[in-house]
Amino acid sequence: MSTQAVADIGLIGLAVMGQNLILNMNDKGYTVCAYNRTTSKVDDFLNNEAKGTNVVGAHSVEEFVAKLKRPRKMIILVKAGAAVDAFIEQLVPHLEKGDIIIDGGNSHYPDSIRRTKELEAKGLLFVGSGVSGGEEGARHGPSIMPGGSEAAWPAIKEIFQKTAAQSDGEPCCDWVGGTGAGHYVKMVHNGIEYGDMQLICEAYDILKQGLGLKETEIGDIFAEWNNGVLDSFLIDITKDILKFNDEQGVPLVTKILDSAGQKGTGKWTAINALDLGQPLTLIGEAVFARCLSSLKGERTRASQILSGPQIKPFEGDKKQFIADLEQALYASKIVSYAQGFMLMREAAKEYDWKLNNPSIALMWRGGCIIRSVFLKDITAAFRKNPELENLLFDDFFNKAIHNAQEGWRRVVAQAILWGIPTPAFSSALAFFDGYRRETVPANLLQAQRDFFGAHGYQLLPQYATDKQPAGTWHHTNWTGRGGNVGASNYDA
Repeated sequence: MSTQAVADIGLIGLAVMGQNLILNMNDKGYTVCAYNRTTSKVDDFLNNEAKGTNVVGAHSVEEFVAKLKRPRKMIILVKAGAAVDAFIEQLVPHLEKGDIIIDGGNSHYPDSIRRTKELEAKGLLFVGSGVSGGEEGARHGPSIMPGGSEAAWPAIKEIFQKTAAQSDGEPCCDWVGGTGAGHYVKMVHNGIEYGDMQLICEAYDILKQGLGLKETEIGDIFAEWNNGVLDSFLIDITKDILKFNDEQGVPLVTKILDSAGQKGTGKWTAINALDLGQPLTLIGEAVFARCLSSLKGERTRASQILSGPQIKPFEGDKKQFIADLEQALYASKIVSYAQGFMLMREAAKEYDWKLNNPSIALMWRGGCIIRSVFLKDITAAFRKNPELENLLFDDFFNKAIHNAQEGWRRVVAQAILWGIPTPAFSSALAFFDGYRRETVPANLLQAQRDFFGAHGYQLLPQYATDKQPAGTWHHTNWTGRGGNVGASNYDA
């Protein structure tokens, strides 16, 4: 068996994503070496899906490495966690300085930070790359979000950018940043995906329960929305799902158990937002909505005990209300992306990354699950001002959210009156109302903390004195019975 270095890149892991990515790279003119722990899968792949292509196979790690041109570039596409570390461990003894290991799975970004440091210490390069778009994206052009050892980028740039989806002639792939930045951006992408899906589900619920529309009618509304500002992959597939009938002519969606699963990336995003002190409210609510949906048995029992308002036939202007709902969905989506970029901005500070915001928005424009026309506007906003503090400060989005505001409020108010839960719509509006206020009631909260725990507070600048300058901490003996010393060694 030849061990000549013939392959431009190698890929380990022949599940459907791995196979499709190999075939995609082959289509773009690259010779790919395929390897799988169960080596019979290599032969099956070469004899079937990859038959007649330039794909080569390997039956051992040694053979796999030997078939790669220098600097060796290898993608690991296996289940996140221990399996990735196990393959890295097997590869390392056969590699030379400057070789590049790429993890294209759904790894948690702290693992990519660790792997970058460990492999660079051995003279090797590591890339943690988010890949989005599912099976079809992998085959025809995914969104690819690489980060890690920057020295690896020149060697993989052409392959990655040619393999990625293209949007208006630009590849949906660019260098994201150092260490774990690639997988971090993919994590935030998935969190935004949770938010987009929850918003769409809430819109469906309002149209079905509130307006009493049938699935096919709702599908028509989504089809219309897909021709406007909401034009996106998720709106498009929702239209198809709602119009899909089973053998009995019944909309299949109505027969599906209302208990949502999750793989954890939305939860990771919400947890990280809490760790970094960022108000990622919409994605957090989307995660909690999935948790609530999974309590099917408990909700069924609650439905027999807890009552709410009876939904009466809608007597208002249906056409206007549907237009309001479109605007509510658009405005809430703007808030979700604004929050996502706020989180990434804070992460860049925390982890010492220089994130490329215009490129991140561009990478999400094609190939991935959240791809939409909307992302062109985000790309334009960050290209106009790479240091943009918040998407809501951009003229385009500022105008859009103000235009949507009245309809957004009417929808949320009506849903509350109906008793239809809208955690994503409502939390987005609450964030908007909190963010646009110079003064919030946290002054009372700080007084409470000082009262019960002597945690201290700061005075507004206009009340500062020479004795109590701005920025200093104060404690008040609120009852006359407490002490005058503030707490400094604990928090509650």
